[in-house]
Amino acid sequence: MIVLDTDHFSELQYPNSVRGARLSARLGAVPPDQIATTIVTFEEQMRGWLAAINKQPAGISQVEAYTSLTEIVRFYLGWIILPFDQLAAKQFHRLKSQKVRISTMDLKIAAIVLTHQGTLLSANLRDFRQVPNLSVEDWLAAE
Repeated sequence: MIVLDTDHFSELQYPNSVRGARLSARLGAVPPDQIATTIVTFEEQMRGWLAAINKQPAGISQVEAYTSLTEIVRFYLGWIILPFDQLAAKQFHRLKSQKVRISTMDLKIAAIVLTHQGTLLSANLRDFRQVPNLSVEDWLAAE
């Protein structure tokens, strides 16, 4: 299974993105039921858009951010979203006990991917390569 980290997933949301188009083309060779993202990626994006909404005074100035939030929610509807469930939580705690030193959100994503025996697509190779047994690739990098 191919699992997209937030940086890769975000590129697909912008139809004019050269990197997103390249990523989409590569994903086209993968069966759709083998491509997913995580609930943590959803959380990261929602936090960002909710913060953008809350920075604006209530009313007309929030319309653009609410419109973007709606578009992102609709985009997620077409995706497999892997959960942070009991198995992932146990894997998360194992990684913490191994002293893997990456952010909590990245550690949760890694735990989910390991639980599903997937390959993570992320531009953050420096951090994710610290996770034992995690398969990680950067499909956004220029070839």
